Amino acid sequence: MIRRTAERGGWQPRANLMIALVWVMLWDRFSFGNLLNGLILGAVLTRIFPLPPIEYAGRPHPVALLALLGRLLVDLVKSSLIVAAVVLRPGPAPPSSIIEVRLRTRSDLYLTLVSTLVGLVPGSTVIEARRAAGILYVHVLGVDDAAGREAARADVLAVERSLVRALGTEAEIAQCGEDR
Repeated sequence: MIRRTAERGGWQPRANLMIALVWVMLWDRFSFGNLLNGLILGAVLTRIFPLPPIEYAGRPHPVALLALLGRLLVDLVKSSLIVAAVVLRPGPAPPSSIIEVRLRTRSDLYLTLVSTLVGLVPGSTVIEARRAAGILYVHVLGVDDAAGREAARADVLAVERSLVRALGTEAEIAQCGEDR
């Protein structure tokens, strides 16, 4: 552990700033003292518990990033309406399924971001992620047949494709099956 910390270096400025930001938000008041304490806390925490490096060779593609944001907003509104209709409908509990989705990219960054984007959409929750295999297990609401499971799997893969088109390299974009 000590050797790995030395290889990565103990100073992780972005993580320190994020920890300081969270610290200030927890205190619900901005002051120089809160900011300084957050920076000190961040430096200590990242030195004791160093974060693994995130490998990222891509670059942001602004148009694809806007398309990803638009897709997320549409998914949020559409699924919120569907979940509200399911919840308000009288009768038995709605059907649900757990699907396995094998992502086409093997990046930890993409696995995390796809999990986050899928989990933000109401009616779907990532219940497990297998990092080594690049597999997500997603609980989806309102799905109980094979066609619905395939559609939900296709939706998750479409989120991955949109994300890779927004942030990936040309090789990663080609790996996800569509050119720009």
